Amino acid sequence: MNKSLMEETLLSGTNASFIEAVYEEYLHNPNSVALVWREYFDKLARQPDPVAAKSSVNRVAIVPVTKSSGLEIQAALPEVMPIDSNDSKQVAVLQLINMYRSLGLNQANLDPLGLKQQLTIPELNPAHFGFADADMDKVFNTGSLVGPDHASLREILQILRKTYCGSIGAEYMYISSVEQKRWIQARLEGQRSNPDFSIEAKHHILERLTAAEGLENYLHTRYVGQKRFSGEGNESLIPLLDSLIHRAGKAGIQQIVMGMAHRARLNVLVNTLGKMPADLFREFEEKQPQYLPSGDVKYHQGFSSAIKTSEGIVRLALAFNPSHLEIVNPVVEGSVRARQHLLNDKLGDRVLPVLIHGDAAFAGQGVVMETLNLSQTRGYGTGGTVHIIINNQIGFTTSDPRDSRSTLYCTDVVKMIEAPIFHVNGDDPEAVVMVTELAFDFRMRFHKDVVIDMVCFRRLGHNEQDEPMVTQPKMYRIINQHTGTRKCYADKLIAEGIIQSEDADNLIKSYRDAMDEGVNPNKAVCYDYKSPYSINWEPFLKPFKWNKRIRAGVAIQTLKQLAIRLTDVPEGFKLHSRVEKIIADRSLMGKGELPLDWGMAENLAYATLLKEGYPVRLSGQDSGRGTFFHRHAVLHDQVAADQNERIYVPLRHLYPEQPDFVVIDSMLSEEAVLGFEYGYATTQPNELIIWEAQFGDFANGAQVVIDQFIASGEAKWGRVCGLVMMLPHGYEGQGPEHSSARLERFLQLCADYNIQVCIPSTPAQMYHLLRRQMIRPIRKPLIIMSPKSMLRHKGSVSSLDELAHGYFYPVISETDSLDPRTIRRIIVCSGKIYYELLAYRKEQRIKDMAIIRLEQLYPFPHEEFQAEIDRFRKAKEVIWCQEEPGNQGAWHRIQHYLLRHMRSDQELGYALRASAASPAVGYMARHKFTQNELIVAAFRDKI
Repeated sequence: MNKSLMEETLLSGTNASFIEAVYEEYLHNPNSVALVWREYFDKLARQPDPVAAKSSVNRVAIVPVTKSSGLEIQAALPEVMPIDSNDSKQVAVLQLINMYRSLGLNQANLDPLGLKQQLTIPELNPAHFGFADADMDKVFNTGSLVGPDHASLREILQILRKTYCGSIGAEYMYISSVEQKRWIQARLEGQRSNPDFSIEAKHHILERLTAAEGLENYLHTRYVGQKRFSGEGNESLIPLLDSLIHRAGKAGIQQIVMGMAHRARLNVLVNTLGKMPADLFREFEEKQPQYLPSGDVKYHQGFSSAIKTSEGIVRLALAFNPSHLEIVNPVVEGSVRARQHLLNDKLGDRVLPVLIHGDAAFAGQGVVMETLNLSQTRGYGTGGTVHIIINNQIGFTTSDPRDSRSTLYCTDVVKMIEAPIFHVNGDDPEAVVMVTELAFDFRMRFHKDVVIDMVCFRRLGHNEQDEPMVTQPKMYRIINQHTGTRKCYADKLIAEGIIQSEDADNLIKSYRDAMDEGVNPNKAVCYDYKSPYSINWEPFLKPFKWNKRIRAGVAIQTLKQLAIRLTDVPEGFKLHSRVEKIIADRSLMGKGELPLDWGMAENLAYATLLKEGYPVRLSGQDSGRGTFFHRHAVLHDQVAADQNERIYVPLRHLYPEQPDFVVIDSMLSEEAVLGFEYGYATTQPNELIIWEAQFGDFANGAQVVIDQFIASGEAKWGRVCGLVMMLPHGYEGQGPEHSSARLERFLQLCADYNIQVCIPSTPAQMYHLLRRQMIRPIRKPLIIMSPKSMLRHKGSVSSLDELAHGYFYPVISETDSLDPRTIRRIIVCSGKIYYELLAYRKEQRIKDMAIIRLEQLYPFPHEEFQAEIDRFRKAKEVIWCQEEPGNQGAWHRIQHYLLRHMRSDQELGYALRASAASPAVGYMARHKFTQNELIVAAFRDKI
């Protein structure tokens, strides 16, 4: 192509980048480009012999478009575009460039073991586009390829192969944003994916690799055969994290919260976070202090520290994690969101989440996808997460991709959120560090997730007692011959003349000497640093009697004033007719002219807490309105003037400069969302954090979070948490999946005063329960079996006076005027069954049976329950009544408590449904029959 033609053709000069961008859009979606461009590209695709096809070119004036301008500047469209061979070849060059950008990683040198055969990609062969050897030295416009505007085909191929087929493989061309793609191209193509570090930086990388390998070798020889889930084979993780932390410090990041599973965790604890080796050794030798009820193994432990960088100190926190691998992901994100909220860090410029994954778990566990789906949502976004895959090419004993996943790469799931992926050979630590800098900078520039897939290997078995040769003989024959990443890199520096062999040996000796002394040689760790933003947990760690009565009431005048604000709707804001009636009724409730229902009492609880300085965060799948049309914390204008929905949240307009009230209608996830809220609550004790299930039984979709974190986190790790779970519960004939919140499962988890399980039966009880959760100096998870039909039960209402002067009562005594001396039976129950028992007793005119409500099932209110037993001294019978089948509900978990307080002359019985595999029946007629049957059984003549 001669100079004059390059200046005159449609595809030449400054127009090439524009045409290339249009062509990218055409390949992605032909209908997204103008018709004339689509017809033009269609003609190119139909050319039978692009080299031979020749015709004249009709020129057209086009607005010049610079390389950096992308699609923002629109060019005039040509009227007629005949094709000649030069145009065809120029388009083919642009196609070839994009093919390398999209598929070049398939021929990259990513596997340090060389196990995977590189794929043959025809689109990376110039011949695929009609080029011959004679074309190799022809000069073409390079389009958006970073470098010279014009280059020979040979030079273009050299640039592309160096950039996309070396130790780094990039995936990003699926991203919709042209700006983001051009940014990545500028970084990768600008330096041909070739790291260029100073001698000092290379020395530091080697020192970090020596620390990574040195710790593993030391532990392997000192504690032979003990489980530690070695990081051998992925030593480049340590310089990766070191680079990330120091670059984050330069960018103004103040805090980094990390989550990871057990692989290489001990190495990260010591060499990255700065845990003292002597403390780790005591854990191996079982000499560490044992001050927790249960504790946990050393490779599940969390840690906090601070690292000094050139631009300031960065606080690090490694989250505690069970063996459930990826479940820590949403927990970390929740903790980060809480820290960002505290710092008013709305973009994520000061707090950074970092998640370290295994390749098998990242591809295999559903919570990964759920957490990724949270990343760009309003209620859960954290400004982008840096994901690091320790890709040791094996999961336990599964290494064949045909068994481990259905995608080409373990990282393919992140394409759903258009996060770029940078694959890198773990045996090239300089490339690893380069990619780390690139990934972090992308996150800070675009506030999106980004993935580093560090391809490496696992030198030992799944744990140190495992023999991997049994199932992976080929892989481990290669691994056993591998000299190690540190040795490979040291040899490279020796060959470059940067170090002598004795320098590498001295680093090894120096690290081993530090281990012998039990000290950490990382001089960047600040052991005595106290952040000004640290949360003071001390008030919640002091001994406090859990059943000490806390006055949670608020003056009636204050309640009335808040009620006015809650029912004040902006002028011109049109409510739905049903909501309008609810707000009107709430106005009357606030004046004391109507009894308060559940929705009003709950909103008043939030309003009073906000007034007292406590922020509130409420999330769930229908939390703004409420699944049962009762909350209406978010109001919607029915005749908004524009296409954008107009909403009003009264709880955000109580008074100037009030704390935040956040209510979120979450995505349809239980596991990730509940994990997120747990992480948030363990970070911020001075904020009321509530997760509400759409129906209580849906919580079992998050059972791992409940079992491993909420119920046992304090006993294992000392993690104090005040999270509230609202689980709608009650039998109304809605079938097996909408009746039971599985109360029995929560009661089975109760021990060591770890959680609270409550079933409030009045609006006032809910009001005081929510307020008590914040006002008393205790932070324990609160499980509320919340109401459904009881929300509108005419008997389940409260007065303003009860809110102003009452308490939360763990036990509510008999409310009718029955003579205690005539009572022969005490019926004990919880929840809505109380109102049905009360109605039946009234209908049958029964006067000798008292009904008491157990509003708190755990911790069991021994003193209050004993007072009721003592009150009815003539009662010889105690019956526990529940709606659930006998093998479910509270019966089997509390009967020993009931017996503990009963007199020797009393007999304990029960009224409940027969034991069943399903929580409830699906036939309304059968539901009504069994419901009536158990109510009648509670009042039967004899137990």
